[in-house]
Amino acid sequence: MAKAEQVLSLEPQHELKFKGPFTDVVTTNLKLGNPTDRNVCFKVKTTAPRRYCVRPNSGIIDAGTSINVSVMLQPFDYDPNEKSKHKFMVQSMFAPADTSDMEAVWKEAKPEELMDSKLRCVFELPAENDKPIYPFPEKGASNLKEEDGLRMRKVPQTNNPISASAAAVKDEGLSSRLLALVVLFFVFGVIIGKIAL
Repeated sequence: MAKAEQVLSLEPQHELKFKGPFTDVVTTNLKLGNPTDRNVCFKVKTTAPRRYCVRPNSGIIDAGTSINVSVMLQPFDYDPNEKSKHKFMVQSMFAPADTSDMEAVWKEAKPEELMDSKLRCVFELPAENDKPIYPFPEKGASNLKEEDGLRMRKVPQTNNPISASAAAVKDEGLSSRLLALVVLFFVFGVIIGKIAL
């Protein structure tokens, strides 16, 4: 006998999309609808059970209702060159009269009573345009210019080379100041060394 056709409606139907970054748990939802006039048992299986947390991963959907299943991808090191081979299967069957022991219900189910739908997993990194933009403080806004999509601080133009270099050092931050101090001590050391000889 041929396998029964899936009675549940799935949204999405074929792909579960997970949008990164994948440094934290990423959740996507799967809506299971039961358009029939009978209750339907379901369970969600995956080829990578250690990588996902599914809630609820099984249950009964009453006639004419639907439920949302949360599929949570655990954090991992994403490699854009690696294609995801992870798949999910939603297995279902019409609920029998006695559903007190669901484990026994699934064990005793005949193959022709089981229906299933398969979904593949797709990992997407957010596009550059989707990344949040952190604006500079308003205080220095008049000193900013747009260049190649980056916000950069202008170094004030002046004819005095000492004040121009001092302004550049001020804007470059702590690490540049430290480097300048080391260079300064080195120069003084060389000068004192020359005098001492």
